[in-house]
Amino acid sequence: MKTFMARNIDNRGRVVRGIGALALLVGAGFGFAVSWWLGGVLLASAIFVAFEALRGWCALRACGIKTKL
Repeated sequence: MKTFMARNIDNRGRVVRGIGALALLVGAGFGFAVSWWLGGVLLASAIFVAFEALRGWCALRACGIKTKL
């Protein structure tokens, strides 16, 4: 499990994921106005993407899928 959670993105990828987390967080704010489940899904996604950015880890890369960043 340790190699699965090892850092696998550089600073550029971390910044992109951080911006994505902020966008999802803003979307969650608007999503809660529409319905609670939409806001909840977007909020959970924002938390996960923020975790990826802070950790320097990408779930897709950990599973073997190549990403551009």
